[in-house]
Amino acid sequence: MASPVRWLRQVSSVTRYSLMTVSQRWGSSLSSAFGIAGVVAVLVGVLSIAQGVRETMRQSASLDTAIVLRDGADSEMMSILGRQGTQVVSDTAGVRRDGDGPLSSAELFVIIDLPKRSTGTDANVPLRGVEAAAFKVRDRFEMVDGRPFEWGRNEVIVGIGAAREFAGLNLGAGIEVGGEIWRIVGLFAAGGGIAESEIWADAKILQSAYRRGDSFQAVYVKLESPEAFTAFSDELSSDPRVSVDTFRQADYYEKQSALLTGLITGLGLLVTMLMGVGAVIGALNTMYTAVSARTREIATLRAVGFKSGPVVLSVLTESLVLALLGGSVGGLAAYFAFDGFRAATINWQSFSQIAFSFEVTPQLVVLGIVCAVVIGFFGGLFPALRAARMPIADGLREA
Repeated sequence: MASPVRWLRQVSSVTRYSLMTVSQRWGSSLSSAFGIAGVVAVLVGVLSIAQGVRETMRQSASLDTAIVLRDGADSEMMSILGRQGTQVVSDTAGVRRDGDGPLSSAELFVIIDLPKRSTGTDANVPLRGVEAAAFKVRDRFEMVDGRPFEWGRNEVIVGIGAAREFAGLNLGAGIEVGGEIWRIVGLFAAGGGIAESEIWADAKILQSAYRRGDSFQAVYVKLESPEAFTAFSDELSSDPRVSVDTFRQADYYEKQSALLTGLITGLGLLVTMLMGVGAVIGALNTMYTAVSARTREIATLRAVGFKSGPVVLSVLTESLVLALLGGSVGGLAAYFAFDGFRAATINWQSFSQIAFSFEVTPQLVVLGIVCAVVIGFFGGLFPALRAARMPIADGLREA
């Protein structure tokens, strides 16, 4: 039985020689590596979409902000609240107040059609009617160009994400709302949050344009502290004048993003699996070719005393090195191609567009490289076993 030291020396010698001969098989080796790189780039790219949507939702959330909807509604589109109900919410204990009153904004949420800049096809763009407190309820709201809309007038301000993604949302332009032209007087940012995908207007004027009477769909409130949420929610739940559900803003947005990110992640994994099968087949062909080219060499090594284990490890190592190379190239390609890329997609909870940026994180790149290693392992395993089991006499007779 060979000593561990001798066995390791055999592994080192065979593996080093195996890697040195890769240059003799550049065509098949590069084909395998780039196939794996493609799989990794697609996996990381697709998952960066879900990560970007998730990050946009996270940026929107504040621990001391709550959202109140009609009982049983899981989104603003499914909710409706009367003026009396919104007033009850504003007067509930735990709502922060300043010199202008409670920081509570009853809001109306509608959808208008606007063409995408990239394709020209119509998309559902959210138009939100707000009250004065809305600008204080959103922590990271800021005007970046123009001015706020004037109350009582057909004017709107546009989130920078919406202005970037949809045609006609330039400062000074007009959009048609309720059969009338509303002037765009300002652009605003919201710290990268979902509000940047929206258009804002005076809630009362928007109610009139859409004949909504004095109804709203949600109330956004700033609480005295994150800990005040429980008491605030309990008081509303026990108040017979209203029938509402209360959500922490962070929980609400996490739920809003769950369906979309789940769909994107599932689709990405499915595509990756299909491409991964092709990459494994490519790696198998590459390594079987490598083993066939080294048949006499492997048989000679076995004849002079080299064990089958070092032979197996040398073939596996070559396959893993090619996979790591491909995975690294794919991860870097995904980072430079997708990270920060801006796009818009539909939020299936609200049936409206959400603007976001692709987010290629180190964790996603590592995941892609791990996927590459798995492909390399299975692509090299069976050729390695074939090399180890090859009869020495048959190998020595190979021309």
